[in-house]
Amino acid sequence: MDGLQEKRAPDARAKRRFDDVVSVVRALQPGYPVYCLRPKLLTETAKRFISLFPGTVLYAVKCNPRPEVLDAVYRGGIRHFDTASLPEIAQICDTYPDAHAYFMHPVKARAAIRMTHKAYGIRHYVIDHEDELAKVLEETGGKDLTIIVRIKTEDTGDSLYDLASKFGTGPDEAVALLRAANNRDCKTGLAFHIGSQCREPKVYRKALALCGDIIARSGVEIDSLDVGGGFPAYYANTQVPPLEDYMAEIRGGLNDIGLKPTVEVFSEPGRALVAAGCSLLTQVQLRKDDRLYINDGIYGSLSEMTQVDIRMPVRLIRLQGEAAPKLRPFILNGPTCDSLDVLPGTFDLPEDTREGDWIEIDQLGAYSNALATHFNGFYPEAFVEVHDAPPAARS
Repeated sequence: MDGLQEKRAPDARAKRRFDDVVSVVRALQPGYPVYCLRPKLLTETAKRFISLFPGTVLYAVKCNPRPEVLDAVYRGGIRHFDTASLPEIAQICDTYPDAHAYFMHPVKARAAIRMTHKAYGIRHYVIDHEDELAKVLEETGGKDLTIIVRIKTEDTGDSLYDLASKFGTGPDEAVALLRAANNRDCKTGLAFHIGSQCREPKVYRKALALCGDIIARSGVEIDSLDVGGGFPAYYANTQVPPLEDYMAEIRGGLNDIGLKPTVEVFSEPGRALVAAGCSLLTQVQLRKDDRLYINDGIYGSLSEMTQVDIRMPVRLIRLQGEAAPKLRPFILNGPTCDSLDVLPGTFDLPEDTREGDWIEIDQLGAYSNALATHFNGFYPEAFVEVHDAPPAARS
């Protein structure tokens, strides 16, 4: 792994390493957004998740595909990756020769199936429809495959995103698909996804019970079972159970359905692995009473805040003089000309916050840079490495 890192311009990378975020501000005084990566935290988080989960952990690449992020979770022991496209599979397989990628998107282009199978040796494919099964079999030749049937779950456990509304099949269809794949001499599996940022651990056990019923009805001895993602991260306005509670429910659910020891158990964490590992440094470019105009917004790193009710911790950084101890709520406006580019809700900051101050927005390792656009010419792309505790850990 060290060799891989050395190939990625080590001198340039060293210049982007800082002790803490304040040092970044002092050295760069940036007028542009800066992602502050905490690779050690990412690595330790990956190690902890692997130590707790009773099976194989696949990092969901879509959550944050930044090379430094992938390197950090790789150092933490991640060797398996949930990938949803040919570019993601190529990125993983070309970077980490000993890693394993899984094509977990239930709807795939024929060309992508052919390429991933022939060029990268992908053998695990998720489906949720008979036509998709036929497509995979036709494009791969149907040899040495594991076909994983994604089922629809009804209970989302108060998740912020319902990921069963677009993908997943019902129990009867799942039984038929398992039998069809088994009849074609494929290895088989089941998969589900509770939904992103799930706040009720018990729903994993309910979903596993549904899997057990489908397995029993199908008469097929499956080879793998994927409990998906959904494991939550901390945000300023949410209380989530400890990760251990989720693992206890999963272990209990697996015991309930009596899987054979040879069945591979997968999970696909994304947010839970990387959310805490990156913050965003922004600068105030203008103040109008209670409105602050900053240099990133909903078309850049902060789009997820417009979709679901999550609130990131913030702190003010000022190089000259102390900020006022009293806080007041501010509205944060993004940099584009679009009047919609305003973050929902308010953020408590020192009442004398002014133009030129910096605001560190925490918990942005997940679905931030991965979703950023080039709209209006604004695009956050600066990354540095820091080693201080993130704001969320200080609160």
